[in-house]
Amino acid sequence: MKKIIILAGIFFTVLCTSCVQETHLKTVTFKVDMNGVSAIENVGLKGNFTNPSWKQIIPLTDENNDGIYEATLSQKTAVSAIQFKFVNQGQYELKDAPNRTLQFEYKPQKVTYEATFNDANGKTITNESLK
Repeated sequence: MKKIIILAGIFFTVLCTSCVQETHLKTVTFKVDMNGVSAIENVGLKGNFTNPSWKQIIPLTDENNDGIYEATLSQKTAVSAIQFKFVNQGQYELKDAPNRTLQFEYKPQKVTYEATFNDANGKTITNESLK
């Protein structure tokens, strides 16, 4: 069973407070494959959408023990993109490499982002409009 984590006031706090853009519900499931990583502890996610930015770890869990850690976050926002990296044992993946970026459309969305830890080739596998 997928565990849905709603972090009110944390996810997508990069909102422009003076903007009058309409907000839309974004539901994002982050999945990171940790198979092949020898020491796994405190797998999570850091990004520019936490408060404070890049300081808080959003925990990811592996409920079915398949080596894929995940979390689902939902928030109404008007942001068009977020940047993030996965972390293990408090250490960022992709050292000295650009952050991962997830682009949004200006509408309600349900998105699943899948990646392998320390492999920059993550991808958005689902991009659905919410009804």
